[in-house]
Amino acid sequence: MKFTLSWLKDHLDTDASLEEIVERLTMIGLEVEEVDDKAAMQPFRIAKVLSASRHPDADKLQVLTVDGGPEVNGGKPLQVVCGAPNARAGLVGVLALPGTYVPGIDTTLGVGKIRGVESFGMMCSERELELSDAHTGIIDLPQDAPVGARFADYANLADPVIDINLTPNRPDATGVSGIARDLAASGLGTLKTSAVERIEGEGDCPVSVSVETSTCLGFALRLVRGVKNGPSPEWMQRRLIAIGLRPINALVDITNYVTFDRGRPLHVFDAAKVAGNLVVRGARDGEEVLALDGRTYSLKAGTCVIADDKGVESIAGIMGGEHSGCDETTTDVLIESALWEPIEIARAGRNLGIITDARYRFERGVDPAFMEPGLDLATKLVIELCGGQATKRTVVGERETAVKVLRLPFSEVKRLTGLDVEPGEQALILDHLGFKVRVEGGEAEVTVPSWRPDVEGKADLVEEVMRLKGVDLIEPAPLPAKQSVAARILTTKQVRDRSARRALAARGMVEAVTYSFISEPQAKAFGGGAPSLQLENPIAAEMSDMRPSLLPGLIAAAGRNAARGFADTALFEVAAVYRSDTPDGQRRVAAGIRRGTAKTTGAGRQWDGDASAVGVFDAKADAMAALEAAGAPVSRLIIEAPASPWYHPGRSGRIKLGPKVVLAEFGEFHPATLKLMDVSGPHAGFEVFLDEIPEPKQKATRTKPVLKLSPFQPVKRDFAFVVEDSVEAQKILRAAEGADKALVSEVKVFDVFSGAALGEGRKSVAIEVTLQPKDQTLTEAELEAVSAKIVAAVTKASGGTLRT
Repeated sequence: MKFTLSWLKDHLDTDASLEEIVERLTMIGLEVEEVDDKAAMQPFRIAKVLSASRHPDADKLQVLTVDGGPEVNGGKPLQVVCGAPNARAGLVGVLALPGTYVPGIDTTLGVGKIRGVESFGMMCSERELELSDAHTGIIDLPQDAPVGARFADYANLADPVIDINLTPNRPDATGVSGIARDLAASGLGTLKTSAVERIEGEGDCPVSVSVETSTCLGFALRLVRGVKNGPSPEWMQRRLIAIGLRPINALVDITNYVTFDRGRPLHVFDAAKVAGNLVVRGARDGEEVLALDGRTYSLKAGTCVIADDKGVESIAGIMGGEHSGCDETTTDVLIESALWEPIEIARAGRNLGIITDARYRFERGVDPAFMEPGLDLATKLVIELCGGQATKRTVVGERETAVKVLRLPFSEVKRLTGLDVEPGEQALILDHLGFKVRVEGGEAEVTVPSWRPDVEGKADLVEEVMRLKGVDLIEPAPLPAKQSVAARILTTKQVRDRSARRALAARGMVEAVTYSFISEPQAKAFGGGAPSLQLENPIAAEMSDMRPSLLPGLIAAAGRNAARGFADTALFEVAAVYRSDTPDGQRRVAAGIRRGTAKTTGAGRQWDGDASAVGVFDAKADAMAALEAAGAPVSRLIIEAPASPWYHPGRSGRIKLGPKVVLAEFGEFHPATLKLMDVSGPHAGFEVFLDEIPEPKQKATRTKPVLKLSPFQPVKRDFAFVVEDSVEAQKILRAAEGADKALVSEVKVFDVFSGAALGEGRKSVAIEVTLQPKDQTLTEAELEAVSAKIVAAVTKASGGTLRT
């Protein structure tokens, strides 16, 4: 929402400076995004070229004598060297004197010599003053421009433009008058917006209106005969240009002016171009309209339109039609002031892809009580600027505006904000904002004004008091500490997320945040691509599907880093993936990828030659670390191969808890997957499915169990078993561990061998078993007995034989 300072002061009587107004606007919730203050234009003067002669040493330069007025150089002419092709005697332009900062060239001028001739200033182009990109010559003003006057005053550049960022809940601030009301209520001046004088008119409006759709909540119309359309007055054009609007003609400019001045969009029809009466209805499927922006729009059935006997004349609440638009030939004009259902206007505007100032206001909700006054204000301006005689108004479909009455206990302000505001001051603030307040003991009965549809309850009233009193007055305070250990702040899922993040970061990985959307080919390649997970209105073609996995985003991020010279990257993310469009289909996952040589020990070349690429075991270690941190029972996990098809079938695996529950997958990626993702080089990754980790059976405790160490020496025994190639080492380990749980404390594989001596399709797996006695030192007989148990258990589980 843009407006000029002088425009604001039409509604606000204040002596506050621009800086004070800008600060107060932000403090009361109307955040100022930008201030275009032309104060830097003040030093530039209007000057006249008295003579122009060729530079003695440069064919393309001229030596000018310039009259800058009585306040410049004591009224004496100045010598200025200029290279503009349009410089000539008699030209009236803009002069910059020594010491002036010229924004377009980012230079502060000084007295200088140009090819041996002194120059005491500069004649400026529009680009040098940042007025436009024109730089073919210096500014050429009309001959009656006042020589010696400040150019900013002459060109009306001294009026700062303020741009505020409005939140959707403040439709009242889409007009300058509403902004002035807020500033006045905050104590920064007095509101002086005058009431709109009611205009009755003479004679009935010859055009009737019928309403056939619930989208139209009210429609007011009148005819003004005998208007003379032409350019709008200079003051109106200046304000419209300042906020980025192009003046068209007086009738159209009036509607734009009222839109920004009062937040009340209007529309004008050339009455001579309207056939018969007007009807507000839903569009018929296939109907088209040539709009004022020069584009033809095909309308969906049900889109609210204003039509005459020939067809659609306007897209209701969004944009008028070209056919019935007003131009210099218009003599009779129909002025429309209507009220529309906000949701329907937003839907229609989005379907058509049209963003206008009218839609911006109607979809937020304009003041329903200002429908007829808005018609009267526009009528008054039309008669003042274009002449003519107004008819009586025609009002159709107007309904009574529901009056909201809320009760505000004065203690709520202290409870919700911590501010101590006296009841009388609370009532005064609300009264200045236009609320009607009736105090009853310790609370107030508050009637909400028609222009504040966002105020629904007492908390909204507290917010009004708070923002006008001053958000900066609220002292920061910490949240109250929980006294009971049982009163946990974080849920189990939140703890798992945090723990997984910490564990992966500790392993040298960098957290990434990727989009939840990926392309359809990527979604299908990673197990997704269901029609129910495709977006109806994606922000880009390559972001059409909800992600079924975090890996595509991480692989793509690593690829972008590699393209910029960072080939060795280790990234992780803890976020949601989407398996279906139901709540149960959204799952929490911790995933990570390593690329190049980004191992835990460091990346890149090493002096000892250790620069191997990442592989399946790096991904496995990362997955196990995340599982352990998230509370998975790592001692009971089993590993199977292979993993999902986007992993390499011979270099991947899945981590399971029991035969059915898959807690994680890891491995190097399939070459076809990397080709689809348009990346190259070594890539290994994993996904840990946090939701699949079972809840702990016992409550977590900060107390560690007592460390119990055996006083007896552990004994290590090695066994080698010959098994089929298809037998997993995990089976051998589990069988050995379960042979005697009281004595076997650790089992690990230390060698795998295959060769012709063992036979085709067979291999030897050697394990080291650690036996830890607790009561007494083991005898030779006991060692032999437990060894026999181990051999028997492994033989039964794997079908192998002891290698001798």
